[in-house]
Amino acid sequence: MEFLNPHLYDLSNPELWVAVGLLLFFAIVVVAGVPKLIAGVLDAKAAKIQSELDEAARLRAEAEALLAQIRQEKAEAEAQAAEMLKAAEDEARRMEAETRARLEESLARRQQLAERRIAQAEAQATADVKAAAVEQAARVAESILAARLAAGAPDPVLDAAVAQIGDRLN
Repeated sequence: MEFLNPHLYDLSNPELWVAVGLLLFFAIVVVAGVPKLIAGVLDAKAAKIQSELDEAARLRAEAEALLAQIRQEKAEAEAQAAEMLKAAEDEARRMEAETRARLEESLARRQQLAERRIAQAEAQATADVKAAAVEQAARVAESILAARLAAGAPDPVLDAAVAQIGDRLN
């Protein structure tokens, strides 16, 4: 309620002159177009901020699209990796089966070869034993015959055996 005080409007009151100066200052500022200038600067600043917001929104949309694309590529890569892993496991199983079959076949061949060699060795051993037995029997027979011949007595069994040998050789 200071405006109703008569002392305020006294020309010697410095507060009156401060108020008048302030009103003149505001009038000059309005006449000079400072509010329009300030409004223009603020509008330019608002337009710049709006363009930056629009650019940020555009960049965000691009980033979201890129993120979606990367997620899709990741899912595709994971699916492809899973397929490759499954194919590799299938291939490994197939190769394992083939290798097992080849190994069993090889073992069967080696077993047959070993059995043949054993049979050959047995046959050879049997032949060697028979040959040794025949040779031993021949030596024993020779020593018996030599002992009888040295005695000078005729042996009817020996004479019959010699006669049979002559018949069989012809």
